[in-house]
Amino acid sequence: MTGRGSLPADACSIAWERSGLPVYGSAAQATFIVALEQPGPWGRDAIVQSHLDPEVGRAIEDACARAGGRFLLIRAPGAHSDIEHASPRRVFVSGGLAVGRPWLLVGTVVRPATLLELPFADLGAGGAFAARAVVPGHLTTTTGILLVCTNSKRDVCCAVRGRPIARAAAEQRPGRVWECTHTGGHRFAPTGVALPTGHTVANLTTELAVEIVDASARDELAAGALGPSHDRGRSCLPAPAQAAESFVRAETGETDPHAFRVRISMAGGILAHVTHTDGRSWLLRLELAPTGDERKDSCAKPATPPGRGPSLPCRPGTPTRVGSRYGAPAPFSGALHRRGPGPRQHNGTHNPSTTNGGS
Repeated sequence: MTGRGSLPADACSIAWERSGLPVYGSAAQATFIVALEQPGPWGRDAIVQSHLDPEVGRAIEDACARAGGRFLLIRAPGAHSDIEHASPRRVFVSGGLAVGRPWLLVGTVVRPATLLELPFADLGAGGAFAARAVVPGHLTTTTGILLVCTNSKRDVCCAVRGRPIARAAAEQRPGRVWECTHTGGHRFAPTGVALPTGHTVANLTTELAVEIVDASARDELAAGALGPSHDRGRSCLPAPAQAAESFVRAETGETDPHAFRVRISMAGGILAHVTHTDGRSWLLRLELAPTGDERKDSCAKPATPPGRGPSLPCRPGTPTRVGSRYGAPAPFSGALHRRGPGPRQHNGTHNPSTTNGGS
């Protein structure tokens, strides 16, 4: 299943799919993710427009944002009756992304306000056991979860294209695929984020969704999710580093989420130095270039004229809005260098882009 559904010809995801532009560098940045089950209907700003107490929802969202993380609501795929649920709610806390040691806490809470006791400042770099003291459950690195963006009140593309994928994949992997409120990047619907890796993926199909769940359970990225049509990047990285890493993954087929380190410098432009744990390295230059056409980033927004956007430089280590949201995706060319034994050296030019995921 591809989740194309019935959408108008000018829907944002249809326009971006037809453009063939790469999705590299568009993952919303976060060093940890807190996902709380909230059944029933969601409004556009679901954190405060659902049956969740809006004051509690906003307080959790703000606490996550201040610490560099994200708060999402989730619900089981299927019909969503407009009733309040007082039963225990499923909670997923994915942390350790900032230090390359991702973990997933799977638990439940009766009172959502309990989540305000989480050690937010520590979740990106660790904090697993402290988190479990707040949310009783089990810590794991061998459980794969996929959150698929489906909120129709935020963008119709996410609902029409995302819900069928979530439902079909959940039938094959019960309890491992959930609908979620907002991953950023409606134009890439159906889109989702894998836990615990934080890998954000565009243009999902049912088969790819199942592959992502299975790969996440092995602490891997799905091979089918690599490349310019799907790989939006790992959420723990800023946009230029996401784009550089995704480009190298597509070149090498590397699925180990811990295999690369990316260093961004501003010497003569945006330079990305990507190193592999086996000693190989790549030096890539990222450059802005016009898209050539107007297209919408969201069905609720007007089309953005090409070539309009903020000037660089970006700053390493911070969320960086680069590219298509402002009409300027970023092709980059790079020389690939292998360190260590052997004469292999490759120089080439490629045209991926960095695009804004709305962190």
